[in-house]
Amino acid sequence: MRVIGLMSGTSYDAIDAAAAELRLVGDTLVLRPLGMVSEAYDAELRAALAAALPPGVVPLAEVCRLDTRIGQAFAAAAVRVVAELCAGRAELVASHGQTVYHWVTDGTVHGTLQLGQPAWIAEATGLPVVADFRPRDIAAGGQGAPLVSLVDLLWLRGRPGTPVALNLGGIANLTAPDGTAFDTGPGCALIDAAAREFSGGRLAHDTDGRLAARGQVHEGLLGRLLDEPYYRLPAPKTTGKELFHPGYLRAAQAGAGAGRLPAEDVIATLTVLTARTVADAVHAVGATEVLASGGGTRNPVLMAMLADRLPGVALRRSDELGLPADAKEAYAFAVLGFLTAHGLPGTAPSSTGARHPSVLGSVTPGRGGLRLPPPVTGGGPGRLVIEH
Repeated sequence: MRVIGLMSGTSYDAIDAAAAELRLVGDTLVLRPLGMVSEAYDAELRAALAAALPPGVVPLAEVCRLDTRIGQAFAAAAVRVVAELCAGRAELVASHGQTVYHWVTDGTVHGTLQLGQPAWIAEATGLPVVADFRPRDIAAGGQGAPLVSLVDLLWLRGRPGTPVALNLGGIANLTAPDGTAFDTGPGCALIDAAAREFSGGRLAHDTDGRLAARGQVHEGLLGRLLDEPYYRLPAPKTTGKELFHPGYLRAAQAGAGAGRLPAEDVIATLTVLTARTVADAVHAVGATEVLASGGGTRNPVLMAMLADRLPGVALRRSDELGLPADAKEAYAFAVLGFLTAHGLPGTAPSSTGARHPSVLGSVTPGRGGLRLPPPVTGGGPGRLVIEH
């Protein structure tokens, strides 16, 4: 089955669209990457999305407009992938959508909201669309995240030692081979927020870690940030920009008496915060190898800081094992869409804390109606192999 995976993460800078050829051979799921494209949100939509994210408050009319416009943007990305990477032929689209709110209270997730109306994708491509992946796991008592953990577990199976999969997105998360999975904290979220704020919106992130490289770490601010109770919560746990947003950073600076720090010092401190909280999480699960993906892997200063804090632990980009670091999550949702289409669970309860595995998502029919493949019986895949 040829599946298009669509993903926009907590950095909300672009839609990653990946095409995958997937087939189940016995208990092995074989994934052949066909390529990916990245479609940036236009400036107006990105600004509207930024204003709607926590702690922003917007009317329902704006939520409706965003749901439509994000859906149309996802549809355009899917059309492009089908034409450019699939020679006009695909059977399914799996769309994560854009997370705008993850409702967490005292460690319990009560709900989640992803925008990007899938009807626009189905209409534009003519293909059935699997979307709204997270709510079913939450309804079953889970965190609804990290949903890529099942894909990570299948992918890591059989590797020597204790490998972990790490995603360095706006929020960082990891998966260990025993099924432990959780958000470690603010991957690039606070770094990006500081870059935007100090540049008056001109910069979306700290490109190549240049600002961090010129700065000095402010130990008082770092200590204040490390006092965040989230880091001490047990797994499974999830977080988001509901917690780690620009106002959070401003409050931390004020509390540490660091309100007038130069941009470079703030960003250097935040980069150390990310490296340290990720490294602490890696050490806590006894990892011997880290396979990293996500936009943060393009920040050499962050990666160097992380490597310094992981002596004896191999730190590699997921590209080395055949999964492009920039598109890994898009490929992961292509896998989850494939599983849903075949009636197979897409969650690992040990990772999300759910009471049981669940078949994820809702399905929007394509132009020819809903024609899914026959359900697979006898259990889901036991491992994932990347084929080239």
